[in-house]
Amino acid sequence: MTDLPYRLKALRRKHQFSLEQLAQRTGLTKSYLSKLERALSEPSISTVLKLAQAYEIGIPELMGTHRDGKDESISVVRRNEREPLDRGSPSQGYRYEAMAGNRLVRVMDPFVVYPPRANEAAPVSFPHAGEEFMLVLKGAISITIGDRKFTLAKGDSIYFDSEIPHKLITTSKVDAQVLVVASRP
Repeated sequence: MTDLPYRLKALRRKHQFSLEQLAQRTGLTKSYLSKLERALSEPSISTVLKLAQAYEIGIPELMGTHRDGKDESISVVRRNEREPLDRGSPSQGYRYEAMAGNRLVRVMDPFVVYPPRANEAAPVSFPHAGEEFMLVLKGAISITIGDRKFTLAKGDSIYFDSEIPHKLITTSKVDAQVLVVASRP
């Protein structure tokens, strides 16, 4: 069992936020935040980004995946050392890997996402503050941003305002792999 619910409650208390105050800072509901703290719900990557921004910390620190708590000015993450951020609901189908290692103080959140296929899950739109860059490393995807749909293949990229709701699915026979770099507001 993950210690994320405990860590979320501890962070909220450390910052002396009520659920109402945290809800205002993140745009999430008090009910949902309470469910996260009681392990009754799993956060999507969009929720993780919003919480990390509210607490002014990195995703690895929020998720408890940073190695020693020491910020490094240079962070190398080997392919076999990527930290999984598989925190979304299974029905959403997304898998994530953290790419920033011990670089806790930063202005970008890089990660690799493995989007589900349309028949595997019901992808959810993920709006969040900032901007986002995506580069398809493997396979092909369909990304919907607001009411516009784009098809991207290996080597294609897209850059957009991430406050616009967006979701992606794998459209190729091989599992898609997408490098995502999300800015912090």
